[in-house]
Amino acid sequence: MDIAFKSARELAGMIRRGKLSSLELLDHYLDRIARFNPELNAVIWMDVEGARKRAKALDRAAKKGEFSGPLHGVPMTIKESYDVAGAPTTWGDPTLKDNIAKEDSLPVQRLKAAGVNLFGKTNVPLMLADWQSFNAIYGTTNNPWDVTRVPGGSSGGSAAALAAGLSAIEAGSDIGASIRNPAHYCGVFGHKPTWGICAPRGHALPGRVAPGDISVIGPLARSAADLDIALAAMAGPDAIDGAGWKLELPKPKKSEWKQFKVGLMLEDRNSVVDAQVQGRLQALADFLGKKKVKVVQGAKPDIDTDEAMDVYVALLRAATSGRQTNQAYARNQEIARTLKPTDKSYFAQMTRANVLSHREWLALHEKRMKMRLKWASFFENYDFLLMPAAASAAWPHDQEGERHERTIVVDGRKVPTTEQLFWAGYPGVAYLPGTVAPIGFSKEGLPIGVQIVAPAMGDRAAIAFAGMLEKEYQGFVPPSGY
Repeated sequence: MDIAFKSARELAGMIRRGKLSSLELLDHYLDRIARFNPELNAVIWMDVEGARKRAKALDRAAKKGEFSGPLHGVPMTIKESYDVAGAPTTWGDPTLKDNIAKEDSLPVQRLKAAGVNLFGKTNVPLMLADWQSFNAIYGTTNNPWDVTRVPGGSSGGSAAALAAGLSAIEAGSDIGASIRNPAHYCGVFGHKPTWGICAPRGHALPGRVAPGDISVIGPLARSAADLDIALAAMAGPDAIDGAGWKLELPKPKKSEWKQFKVGLMLEDRNSVVDAQVQGRLQALADFLGKKKVKVVQGAKPDIDTDEAMDVYVALLRAATSGRQTNQAYARNQEIARTLKPTDKSYFAQMTRANVLSHREWLALHEKRMKMRLKWASFFENYDFLLMPAAASAAWPHDQEGERHERTIVVDGRKVPTTEQLFWAGYPGVAYLPGTVAPIGFSKEGLPIGVQIVAPAMGDRAAIAFAGMLEKEYQGFVPPSGY
C-alpha cells in the first residue's frame, strides 16, 4: 500500500524515527495531488512554497530531537470553511471569493501546535448546506470510489482527499452529518464531537464570532487513533472560557468486547434505509454478538422519533437562519404566512424555522433538553447506539433545483434527500457525539459506515470502540486505482 495511505500517527512515527522527512512526505502528497486531483477536485487551494519552507523547518527541528507535537511534520489539508492566514475562506459563496483570512482560526492554531504542516484546503458546498460538495467558485468534488457519485457534504472535499491519499489528516464541521455523512460515503473515519467541546473561533462567515447551535467542528482520518489525536488537539475552551474551566474528556473504561452492551437501530419511519446498508449493519451486529457483545435490536431512547425530527429540523434551520439577507428574511416571512398549519413538508418546516420567534425557539429548546435527559437515561443501560450514518451509499451527482426538491433512490424507490437528515439530527439535536467507521461495501463496491452514538462527553469511548472495529472487523481500505 502506498505510504500516502498510512495513518497520520504512523507517518508521524516515521518522521520521529528519521525514516522519513516531512519534506519528502509533503512532496509525495503533492505529487499524488497532481496526478489524481484533476479528476477528483477535492483539494481546491494550496500554499506549496510556504508548506515546503515549513517542512524544512520541521525537519531541522526533528534532527535536533525537537518535536512540536504528536503530529510533527504530518502534511494536512483542511475544510475550506476554516480560516487559514493568507487563504480564501468563501464557504463556496461567489460574493466571498475575495475574502482572504488574515489569521489562522483557533482550530488551525491548535492543529499546528500539534505539529501538522497545513498545506491546502478542500472543497465544500455553497454555505456548507448540502450532502454534495459543489459550488460556483471551485466546481464539483467527486467520490474516489466512483467519480460519478457524490463524496458527501459539507466536508466532502475532506473525506475525498483522505480516501484518495491526497492528505494525511483532515478537519471538518457538522450540523447535519457534515462529518459523518462524507466519512460514510468515502469509507474513512469521522468524529462529530459533543457540542461545545471544540471551540470553533475562526470557523465562521466573515465577521461572525458566536458559535452556532448544534454545529460542531471535528476530525476526519483514516484511522480511529488519528481521530483521538486530532480531537485532543482541537478540543478545549476558547480563552474567554478557559480562564475558569478546562476540558478533561473521560478515558474509555472498557476494552473487551464482552463488556459492552449496545443498541442497534436499522431504520425509522422518518427515514427508510437501503437494504444493503441495513445488511452491513446487521452483519456487524452478528459479528459483535459472536464476540459476546450484548446487542439489543431496536433499543433506543424513549423519544418519539417524529417529534425528534420536527424539533431537529426547526432548530437546525433556526440555527442557520442568520445567514439570510434582509430581503430573503422578508420573503420567508411572507411565505410562512401562507403555509397551512397542516403542511409538514420539509420546505414548510424550513421556511417557518427561518423566521422563528425567540419564544417559539425557547419552546423547542425545552423539548430538546427533555430529549437530552431521555438519552442520558438510555445510556445508563447502554454503552452506544449503533445506527446508519445515511439512508444509502453514495448517490449520483444531482445539482438540479433546490436541495429539498432532490431525491435519492433507496431500494428502488425515490425519496427526498432531506429525509435522511433524521440520522444526523436524532442524536445531533441532543448535542451527542458520534463516530463513523467503515464496515463494508455495497454490491456496487461503495463504502458503508456505522454511526456509533455515545453519551455526552463519551467521545473517546466511541472513538475507541471504532478502533476495536478497525482492528478486528474492518479498517480503512483504499479505493481502487489510487
